[in-house]
Amino acid sequence: MRKDVRILLVGEPKVGKTSLIMSLVSEEFPDEVPLRAEEITIPADVTPERVPTHIVDYSEAEQSDEQLYQEISKANVICIVYSVNNKKSIEKVTSHWIPLINDRTDKDSRVPLILVGNKSDLVEHSSMETILPIMNQYQDIETCVECSAKNLKNISELFYYAQKAVLHPTGPLYCPEEKELKPSCIKALTRIFKVSDLDNDGILNDNELNFFQRTCFNTPLAPQALEDVKNVVRRNMTDGVKDNGLTLKGFLFLHTLFIQRGRHETTWTVLRRFGYDDDLELTQEYLFPMIKIPPDCTTELNHNAYLFLQSVFDKHDKDRDCALSPEEVKDLFKVFPYMPWGPDVNHTVCTNEQGWITYQGYLSQWTLTTYLDVQRSLEYLGYLGYSIIYEQESQAAAITVTRNKRIDLQKKQTQRSVFRCNVLGARGSGKSGFLQAFLGKNLQKQRRIREDHKSFYAISTTYVYGQEKYLLLHEVMPDFDFLSETDLACDVVCLVYDINNPRSFEYCAKVYKQYFIDSKTPCVVIAAKSDLHEVRQHYSLSPHEFCRKHKLHPPQPFTCSTTDAPSKDIYTRLTTMAMYPHMAQADLKNSTFWLRASVGATVFAVLGFAMYRALLKQR
Repeated sequence: MRKDVRILLVGEPKVGKTSLIMSLVSEEFPDEVPLRAEEITIPADVTPERVPTHIVDYSEAEQSDEQLYQEISKANVICIVYSVNNKKSIEKVTSHWIPLINDRTDKDSRVPLILVGNKSDLVEHSSMETILPIMNQYQDIETCVECSAKNLKNISELFYYAQKAVLHPTGPLYCPEEKELKPSCIKALTRIFKVSDLDNDGILNDNELNFFQRTCFNTPLAPQALEDVKNVVRRNMTDGVKDNGLTLKGFLFLHTLFIQRGRHETTWTVLRRFGYDDDLELTQEYLFPMIKIPPDCTTELNHNAYLFLQSVFDKHDKDRDCALSPEEVKDLFKVFPYMPWGPDVNHTVCTNEQGWITYQGYLSQWTLTTYLDVQRSLEYLGYLGYSIIYEQESQAAAITVTRNKRIDLQKKQTQRSVFRCNVLGARGSGKSGFLQAFLGKNLQKQRRIREDHKSFYAISTTYVYGQEKYLLLHEVMPDFDFLSETDLACDVVCLVYDINNPRSFEYCAKVYKQYFIDSKTPCVVIAAKSDLHEVRQHYSLSPHEFCRKHKLHPPQPFTCSTTDAPSKDIYTRLTTMAMYPHMAQADLKNSTFWLRASVGATVFAVLGFAMYRALLKQR
């Protein structure tokens, strides 16, 4: 909402502009009226909308045309004052004032106009018959008020309507000619309906309506009031109420009714509560709340955020198969202005046999977005209405900013849940296969992936000592001379070479010596395509000798050319190294350390799956 309102009064001389302002301020008709009243400011605490209001007078005798044009450009609303007993002043409304104002304002952001018929105490008849055709002709006219500065009739109402025209404009919401809501308003209210429809059954039941009412107006509806609302809808349309709940059509009808009855503020209160500005766009403040992320810190979703995302998944998983079909994904993202996930997501996270994103894959994708681009994650949570449903100040409440990585190293423990592994290697070494194997896809399944659907990321969960953690794999393009800070910043590094290609290991050796030899980041060498014949590498040292010389763990054999899903052991090892980097040069060489971590992972993976199945049955 605007921080203040600027009202300008214009009109022919002697119609009573100055008298109206002075009567408002002093609450009595002035004995002497100056040519022009000084600009006055009404403090926020004495206005109904709690917004400071500036009232500006115009005098042809005292001001130049240029000064008038400047005031028009600064005004938020313009009151065109005429005298109800002066036909010439009424004619000037359309012949002079409206054209002049329109010439001086941008066509796409016209200032609202209010027609003010002053001196109603001097006549017995109303000027409305003459004014109504003018109101129908010009869309910018919000309303018309007849008043009297002399006997104080409708003075405070006039300035209230002027304020309301700025803070709760009709223009963006409603088309008077068509007598219906504008498309942008329908779009905004449809999103609001979908967010408020917590079980996604297309109906706002009594609980959902009460939650909506409390969210927007800080008070629930009494049971009788709820019934009265539904009865109004029932009387006016056949499909506005279904199963004793409000349908989208009924919801839109109610807002049309509010506007037609002059209660625009009701609809605007709802729109603003759900993040919309005067142009019915979601505000930057709503979508991108401030969040400070110091260097060497990462961003993760907290427990409440995961609970919220689980509820979003549940309400769209219509067939309860614990996966989202393409139709269910499309339905989930109907509250977005665009489709945020492309086909690459299906090769970034775990999917079922049909290629649909599983519950675990869905949470993994959200975890990935939050880690890589927290602003995007905040935006997405904004579209889904996180701060509204969870009654938080903003989506920033869903984010945990982890502590500096240096502190983790000093304390030799971490509270983080997401660990990044950058995967480097020469072209054709098997990096993409290594990523896809983490998602359970063997070589046969990987061959079906279209080139334009490939992903450079893979993320899923692993278990280390009974703790569920996310491992994020990032395939780094093999441009040796241009490895960026992002390519190097991670928790653990994978150097992948193809045992069947004699020139493959050289790239790994050079990258390690140039970028990681003095780094505290743990490194693991992966001997990929281990199902093939191993050839001698064209490098001064063999991979085993190189690892021994640089105190690295021996090369880890790996293949995704299997009949079943590839082994996950190596990914547990990588997560363990990321969690305990201080042990990389000591205990990690100890085979019993690996064994403990792997056994723990297997036990907890089985337990985790059993618990997950139990939860699904409850859901």
